[in-house]
Amino acid sequence: MKLFGSSLSPYVRKVMIYAAEKGLDIEVKQVALGQPDPEFRATSPFGKIPGFQDGDFRISDSTAIITYLEAKHPVPSLTPVSPEDKARAVWFEEFADTIFVSVGGKIFFNRIVAGLMGREGDLAAADKAAAEELPPVYDYLETVVPQGDGFLVGDRLSIADIAVASVFVNMTHTGTLPDGARHPKLSAWAQDWMARPSVASILAREQAILSRNR
Repeated sequence: MKLFGSSLSPYVRKVMIYAAEKGLDIEVKQVALGQPDPEFRATSPFGKIPGFQDGDFRISDSTAIITYLEAKHPVPSLTPVSPEDKARAVWFEEFADTIFVSVGGKIFFNRIVAGLMGREGDLAAADKAAAEELPPVYDYLETVVPQGDGFLVGDRLSIADIAVASVFVNMTHTGTLPDGARHPKLSAWAQDWMARPSVASILAREQAILSRNR
């Protein structure tokens, strides 16, 4: 199995964390957004990451990739059982992939990615997002994360936790993790996930890459 993209993308990283929690061995081939690599473009016709290949099967989009892997490798299950919990897991993944990524992306791109591309980021836009848009997202998460060790849905690890945790890696890179005074539960939850083996190894590798490029 081969995954195309960069782990600096929360969508690529989400699949990597998911695979690690499943105990699946996936080769990651580094490609940039829109890169005209023919092997990558065969998996992603519009050049969006991640792309994925398993034998003759090719697909793109992190949710589609994870849906395939969950169906093909159902044990251990990372999909909740009850209808209510299944719906909640879908919600949290969608929340992470759209609302959280949208806000975090303004900060991450302008403070970090733009520099990697040799461009000057809009630091004012990043600061505005961090000051005005990020706190309501953290306020919401503070109301739904568990007290102490635990998971977002059904008292078990699921894609809900993985999707949200993936975005928190980007927030770690930008120094915008939740403050323990305002968001004590969320701060503890995020720190626990950044230390979880499936995330910590990716985080350390990305930090090393970013430090070399600064």
